[in-house]
Amino acid sequence: MTFCLRRREFIAALGGAAALPLAAHAQRAAFPVIGFLHSTAMVIPDYRISAFRRGLNDVGFAEGRNLAIEFRFANEQRDRIAALAADLVRRDVAVIVVNGVSLSVAMAATSTIPIVFVGGIDPVERGLVARLNRPSGNVTGVSFFRSPLNSKRLQFLHDLLPKPALIAVLVDPSGPAFDAQLQDLIGAARSLDRQVLVVKAASEGELDMAFTTILQAAAGALFVGSSSFFVSVRRKLVGFAAGHALPASYDGREYVEIGGLMTYDASVADAYRRGGVCVGRILKGAKPSDLPIELPTRFELVINLATAKALGLDVPPMLRALATEVIE
Repeated sequence: MTFCLRRREFIAALGGAAALPLAAHAQRAAFPVIGFLHSTAMVIPDYRISAFRRGLNDVGFAEGRNLAIEFRFANEQRDRIAALAADLVRRDVAVIVVNGVSLSVAMAATSTIPIVFVGGIDPVERGLVARLNRPSGNVTGVSFFRSPLNSKRLQFLHDLLPKPALIAVLVDPSGPAFDAQLQDLIGAARSLDRQVLVVKAASEGELDMAFTTILQAAAGALFVGSSSFFVSVRRKLVGFAAGHALPASYDGREYVEIGGLMTYDASVADAYRRGGVCVGRILKGAKPSDLPIELPTRFELVINLATAKALGLDVPPMLRALATEVIE
């Protein structure tokens, strides 16, 4: 019986309208219901959700005991986000939790239900909130805006390369922070006296063409920019880098855990934990406009030493010392 229940949950998640737990509707009268809306696909298990639940637990809330969560995943089909947001609004959830890609859509769907975002965007630069310390309206959250981190990540890749190879920089032009990310990377490359090749991709077809361009240019390394789309095809990206012996830097530990070389990033797990705390405070009566948007406080440099060895790279002692985690 347990197997059948999990199988139904998994199929529902793939369909983009997962509702976990399945008993949430029956509990609605007794518990506040949180809507969890993501543009990405659901992963089982999902470290983001686990961290979010830990944050809720930190302030006295536990799913199934005193709240329920309705999950909605768009599976990278961004034209579906509006319908999923509208569904959560119709269900009159107490709070809607979104990632950066889904934030503006959720804001268009409701101006009254509190919205908590956890994402790699600058909400002030995008004009979504007036200021970080006193966000206006019904929005607050946790930003792990990555653009300032990209220059440091490029520096670490530069330190690891044995010679001044051309670095292919793969970016997603549909990403919410594309312009700032690209400007930061170009400036960082110039300061390092590194030649870079900027290649754009926002779909699998464009990604295949990007791979061809990278190989034709004889790039000696790969820098993968921030993108939820890239995360969804991370196995393809890591496989490409491994298949062509390209040292590569990625924007999340998900890549390194499956064989990617290295990442330097804000801790996404910590951001989602803090997002859970924020939701708990709202459930206890706080107004979103009174809760400052939080910025990253924890950062991770993760290096896969097995991948480095396979590529014939010696990780400098200083880089090892800076690493928060090494995968043997």
